[in-house]
Amino acid sequence: MQEIATKVNSRTFQLVQPLDIEEVNVERNLKEGWVVVQPVMASVCHADTRYFSGQRRKEALAKKLPMALLHEGIGIVKKSLSNKFKVGERVAVVPNIPGYVLNGTKKTSNLPDNYDKNGVFLSSGYDGIAQSDLVQPEQCLVRIPEAVPDEIAVMTEVSTVGYHAASHVQGTLMKPNVRVALFGDGPVGYMAAAVIRYIYGIDASRFTVFGAIKDRLDKFTFARREMVQNYDFEHSDEEYDVIFEATGGHFSSNAINEGIKIISRGGEFVLMGVSEELVPIDTRNVLEKGLTLYGTSRSATEDFKAVVKALGEDEKYREALAKLLPENETFIQSASDLQEAFKKIIEEKKWNKAVLKFEWN
Repeated sequence: MQEIATKVNSRTFQLVQPLDIEEVNVERNLKEGWVVVQPVMASVCHADTRYFSGQRRKEALAKKLPMALLHEGIGIVKKSLSNKFKVGERVAVVPNIPGYVLNGTKKTSNLPDNYDKNGVFLSSGYDGIAQSDLVQPEQCLVRIPEAVPDEIAVMTEVSTVGYHAASHVQGTLMKPNVRVALFGDGPVGYMAAAVIRYIYGIDASRFTVFGAIKDRLDKFTFARREMVQNYDFEHSDEEYDVIFEATGGHFSSNAINEGIKIISRGGEFVLMGVSEELVPIDTRNVLEKGLTLYGTSRSATEDFKAVVKALGEDEKYREALAKLLPENETFIQSASDLQEAFKKIIEEKKWNKAVLKFEWN
């Protein structure tokens, strides 16, 4: 039986070169089991700003542009060829589309979908959410509960990155006396910390966040807080069973190596921060302490389901994420609006998540 595809025209705001976003009309195929989502709101990832400002390697920009930015977002089902989603439903967009879904075949690997080398990722060489009609497979959408408002739901994707990171050490996190530390006082670190506190239930008596900027660190009210500049890592008597590194960039090396000093023997270290450069690590103590290091990247649909469920059930979790909301709303009606929004985001460098609201009419 031949599959019938419907054509969908999408107003697409593509980054054609650094600092230049243009609107193009792209005709997309809507196949059986796929859904048209009209984006309502998106938050901006640091990766998006690196593409926009041209801070990625030249070969990466040449390979991936032009493309629509943004991969953290929610929308309304506009048209559906899926039995699972109806027109008008609110959905969180899962940006990772595994290869077997793209090809219409069955999954054959035991790896989580976010490690599928044949998959694609929105706003990474594949058009992202900055378009009027996003065509997504039903496997890469998750329904949003009524209790979760749009401005909280839009932070689902970043929260799932923390949730997936924690899944590597889930068994240890479930132990009653586990001690956990996290390095990183940015939004990614905050949302990962919120997962540890509200989904895994690890309170301040067993959970410490290390940061470098006091105003940011003070936001982590649900954890014990320590400034890295003031903490004596060399002589500390404290030991942690699990440590998360969520700093990235040139801070990764310091965070990892300071963490190695205070992690217990046989401990588990989860690496979340992305760096464009090689990161020196104290492998001598990794070996001597018998540590396990986990690399973690992005997330998959199962992570979205878990986070969305937790957000729907836990008001305190929603209140914690609300701290990340910006003071002012930014509305996007055109490619030039999006271009100016990115310039402002890069210029202001605020701790809060930058959130964009789309108006397509």
